[in-house]
Amino acid sequence: MRIEALNHVAHLQKEAIEYIWKCWGNQNNRKFYEDCINHAFLGAQSLPGFYLLLEGNQIQGCYALLTNDIISRQDLMPWLACLYVNESVRNQGWAGKLLEHGLEEAKRMGFSTLYLSTDLEGFYEKKGWKLFGRGYNLWDEPSKIYLHFTGGFKE
Repeated sequence: MRIEALNHVAHLQKEAIEYIWKCWGNQNNRKFYEDCINHAFLGAQSLPGFYLLLEGNQIQGCYALLTNDIISRQDLMPWLACLYVNESVRNQGWAGKLLEHGLEEAKRMGFSTLYLSTDLEGFYEKKGWKLFGRGYNLWDEPSKIYLHFTGGFKE
């Protein structure tokens, strides 16, 4: 298995749009996901970016690095979002490898901190993420915000 930036495997873009939308979207927002992914990595490799966990050309997982994860804290960036691993390959360390990859990518881009928003309990803490605070989604629901330092230099 390998982790690839979607722009490096552009021939999988349609499959990636469908996969990420099915993991995280609903019947009302397919165009949103399609537009986000189609406009990622325009020009130089920077934000936003989508990454795939691949076995051959089969997508087994994904994550994204975004300027905002549709949360009220517009002052924070970048965000790790859309982390997902297929059930068939879970409990093999792939989610942790995707998280590590995201931290390395953020560091390579020069960011010292990476954020994520979640309602999960316990998972990210085990991976070294620290609770930072709370924000609110589009439905006024609170969400925990975690951070992880990358060792980069941007603020």
